[in-house]
Amino acid sequence: MKLKTITIVSAILLCLNLTNISAQQLMTNVYGRSYQSLNGKWDAIIDLYDQGRKNKIYLNKKPEGKTDFYEYSFDHGLRLNVPSDWNSQMLELKYYEGTVWYARRFNVNKEADKRLFLYFGAVSYRCRIYLNGEEIGKHEGGFTPFQIEVTDLVKNAGNFLAIEVNNTRTVDAIPAMAFDWWNYGGITRDVMLVSTPKIFIEDYFIQLDKYKADKVNANIRLSEKTANANIEIEIPELKIKQSLKTDNEGIAQATINVKKIERWSPESPKLYKVIISSATDKIEEMIGFRNIWVEGENIYLNDKPIFLKSISFHEEIPQRKGRAFSEPDAAMLLSEAKALGCNMIRLAHYPQNEYIVRMAEKMGFLLWEEIPIWQGIDFENENTKQKAGNMIKEMIMRDKNRCALAFWGVANETQPSEPRNEFLKYLIKCCKEIDSTRLITAAFDLVRFNRERQVFVMNDPFIKEIDVVAVNKYMGWYHQWPVTPDKATWDVAKGQPLIISEFGGEALYGQSGEAYVVSSWSEDYQATLFRDNLEMFRHIPNLKGTSPWILFDFRSPFRFHPTNQECWNRKGLISDQGYRKKAWYIMKEYYDNIK
Repeated sequence: MKLKTITIVSAILLCLNLTNISAQQLMTNVYGRSYQSLNGKWDAIIDLYDQGRKNKIYLNKKPEGKTDFYEYSFDHGLRLNVPSDWNSQMLELKYYEGTVWYARRFNVNKEADKRLFLYFGAVSYRCRIYLNGEEIGKHEGGFTPFQIEVTDLVKNAGNFLAIEVNNTRTVDAIPAMAFDWWNYGGITRDVMLVSTPKIFIEDYFIQLDKYKADKVNANIRLSEKTANANIEIEIPELKIKQSLKTDNEGIAQATINVKKIERWSPESPKLYKVIISSATDKIEEMIGFRNIWVEGENIYLNDKPIFLKSISFHEEIPQRKGRAFSEPDAAMLLSEAKALGCNMIRLAHYPQNEYIVRMAEKMGFLLWEEIPIWQGIDFENENTKQKAGNMIKEMIMRDKNRCALAFWGVANETQPSEPRNEFLKYLIKCCKEIDSTRLITAAFDLVRFNRERQVFVMNDPFIKEIDVVAVNKYMGWYHQWPVTPDKATWDVAKGQPLIISEFGGEALYGQSGEAYVVSSWSEDYQATLFRDNLEMFRHIPNLKGTSPWILFDFRSPFRFHPTNQECWNRKGLISDQGYRKKAWYIMKEYYDNIK
């Protein structure tokens, strides 16, 4: 009886341990720590009918006797690159939605005074993690990182890591069943084995006060609830060196007075080396300091009103027809945004990889980051709401120290309803629990022309819940002009700053046609459309930014015109081959003339 009780208790503890493993707190600044890359060629099995888990292929059994056999093998079969999506690696997988198993072996030099964590930059869309034949964790969400502690689970040699990855669209997923970009599946970002001390600096949030230019707020948390531990913050260039003590939760907080700090801006993206030390750990990274807030209809950056010259792009290299995942990929995308004259990027419509975020900060771009709360989300599903909350928390935990981050976006093109409102209020609450300094925004597509008043209006009371209102409006493409652009006046979000977060239309690069015929799909019509929209913007009194849709043509099954689209959204200012369309030069001139 006693043995049975012990067994039951052990089983319960094991279940609790697995639950905790699946829901671990993300460590801050994983790239600033000691790690072993697990990128490279992984073995793979396509599991079209989802038989892999039933057949326990994660055990990777081999025949031992003459009568043994197994209907699978990771050896001598399919090999896939990690990081990357599977759709772009094989023609047979171009449209594949389902399960693919990844596997690899690795060795590790275990140290008695170190902890080890498996860290995944992103896996699309849901996954289960198996190590040495045991399931150790799972995750849902294709664009945010997660980690699993494996200190007591790894061996010095011969570790077998298997990942069950599934990108099947479901009604309760985020995004849901239909969305206007490619449903890339796979291990799409870096995989690392991260090494830390037993007690390490798990999290920190260091930033300039929202309104004051002479106060830096710091919040540091150790991995264990260790009281009275010594923490030291150093910013050598500012001659700051301050000692702190942790409380009973292992948290240390301070407000540090600073003088002569050079604030980060798009014109001067200054970053400072910040060093954080404990008795057992030391971590450093480059952090910028800036103030950003809203007053009336203006957005203020470092005490001055700013006009946001923005652009959107997907985490995609169009020429490769696949996910962007590397530092060179980030450089390609961002260099084209810089050439256009932008000072902001909307990372559409999901958190993009950390290389993009960090490089954008160094290059002087403000950032708008969001989770894919797009059309079709089931706002009445409590489970979906919790998933969204987890995703937005993972996004903020990763990027909260990036001063380039100006906006947390909570939705794109959603329809008013009480369930929607409560869902989005919950997301705003999730944001502010971690970070109350950024501006909250959402993009709406509800602007309509009031013929009686002869003015554009929008009716959505939810705009009062956010700091900056954004509107997607495709005049000249999805909507005909009710008046000429020079008479298109707006009365939208009065008293709040307004951003036109999407506008534009499709054009096939190199295609000539009549400049006033929509169906020409021509660069000429796209150029006309841009000129007309830019004229309309002159009549929006509270306009504080524009963000045309989109920088590059991108892949989307939504778009199936056989000659002009071929599963590509052609709204890009740049073609899928990297050629600039006529509208690019119009937008470039517009941004160059805004000072």
